[in-house]
Amino acid sequence: MGRNLQSDRKLRPIDLARGHGLSTQAIRNYEEAGILPAADRTPHGYRTYAPLHARALGAFLALVPGHGHRTAASVMRAVNQGAVDEAFRLIDESHAQLLDDRRTLQAVESALRDLAPTTPSEPDAAESGPPGGMFIGPLAGRLGIRPATLRTWEHAGLVRPRRDRLTGYRVYDEADVRDVRLAHQLRRGGYLLEQIAPLIAQVRGAGGLEPLEAALGDWRGRLSARGRAMLAGAAELEAYLRERG
Repeated sequence: MGRNLQSDRKLRPIDLARGHGLSTQAIRNYEEAGILPAADRTPHGYRTYAPLHARALGAFLALVPGHGHRTAASVMRAVNQGAVDEAFRLIDESHAQLLDDRRTLQAVESALRDLAPTTPSEPDAAESGPPGGMFIGPLAGRLGIRPATLRTWEHAGLVRPRRDRLTGYRVYDEADVRDVRLAHQLRRGGYLLEQIAPLIAQVRGAGGLEPLEAALGDWRGRLSARGRAMLAGAAELEAYLRERG
């Protein structure tokens, strides 16, 4: 009987809001969005909530860090509409995205490990191009790819060689060679050009590979935090599902 009395306890919007540092308007917005079940109304039209609503709010707020606001809201709407399988599908998609992000991170880390230090001014590159650079043919030959492949990568934004003023030929400087080699490793790992382009942009934005390694450490930490947040969200959602019955 104690449990029934607890489930019948009436809560005001402020009671739900206060525990999470929210406004009463946020509680009303969550209800209208379907994140919370519909509230009961007093004879005077005031909303009244129950502990089940508090559990729903806790589940939603726990889902947000791991899945994002949009997916968390969609999950809660599906549950409240009785479409639990749809909620599980949305959660599965988030986990699949996290796994894909982890694989991308591993591919980048593997590519970085495979990039032994090299510069265009190595002794065997003496005839490769102008000082401080390599022409497209020798660079393609060194990597075992066709010059047309390098041109395709250029069009995709993976590399941005300059043009020699005398000949008009493409000249790849040290940073270009680094980017080409990184792209080559990722392509060998099965990644598409549109997937590689933002990673190359990160290398350039970081100012090279060494700063990028620190950024990859931060990336790894964020992925781990997302994974833990998904676990916490799953526990709260399971508690809400049990309480709904």
